[in-house]
Amino acid sequence: MSVLVYVNSNNGKIAKNAMEAVTYGKKIGNVTVVTNGGADAGALAELGAYGADKVLVDRAFEGTDPQQLTKLVVAAAENVGAETVIFSNDLVGKSVASRVSARMKAGLVAGATGVPAEDGTVKVNVFSGKAFGFVKVNTAKRVISLLPNSFQPENNGGTAAVEEFTSNSGEAGIKVLETKKPEGAIPLPEAELVVSAGRGLKGPENWGMVEELATELGAATACSRPVADIGWRPHHEHVGQTGVAIRPNLYIAAGISGAIQHLAGVNGSKVIVVINTDPEAPFFKAADYGVVGDAFEVLPRLTEAVKKFNASK
Repeated sequence: MSVLVYVNSNNGKIAKNAMEAVTYGKKIGNVTVVTNGGADAGALAELGAYGADKVLVDRAFEGTDPQQLTKLVVAAAENVGAETVIFSNDLVGKSVASRVSARMKAGLVAGATGVPAEDGTVKVNVFSGKAFGFVKVNTAKRVISLLPNSFQPENNGGTAAVEEFTSNSGEAGIKVLETKKPEGAIPLPEAELVVSAGRGLKGPENWGMVEELATELGAATACSRPVADIGWRPHHEHVGQTGVAIRPNLYIAAGISGAIQHLAGVNGSKVIVVINTDPEAPFFKAADYGVVGDAFEVLPRLTEAVKKFNASK
């Protein structure tokens, strides 16, 4: 079976969720990757280690305009005769996968967490991670968006052939005037370790201990919605149902009560550690490890322990 995997490489790098999607695609059939922008050919060739046979790259346009990307992916799918098209279920995948599905008259499976069974049934994440379901596509072609951090990348060595590709994607429907990203910050959807905090920290001036712990762990920082709403932290750090949904290997939450809206964005985390002075805080019910204590005491001690561990390596 011919499989096409779209990879977002517009930042010039290949993210972990791209490797996950390629590994996932290889479980289904022969993989061709399609991307756009200025990613280094060597970095793209390394996707062969995760199962890609070749990489088609359209360098004629940068960015993630959904209309252009839809044309790119559909053109590539026609070029290789793809029966299955795979996206990562990130912000780009969510905006483009449904468009590609409509253009190709292909059934869409969103939020997949498992490889299609022999009968084509795919396990998916539903109800904000509180349950799972099974979806079966009855069309000849299908589009699948893979939930990030639900499938471990498998590096088996090798390289992929990188070919220039022209999709005639046209002009962007949206013109981006300027983008601002924190320098050196780990994007939350790609982070495997996240340290988060809420109003329990009492003010933005106390966030230094959150950032210090995150630095020692090599983690991203996040916050609850109230913290972002009152301006203590930038909105791109807000995780939850109305913010960024994440699935890190480790999520540390300090001073967050654990409202259901927050849990909806983080309950896919592999391990959740909660630090709160209130033993009745709802978050403890979802936690793998809980510390009933003051974040102002626990976080510095945890940071010192991590520093000692790092020094002993």
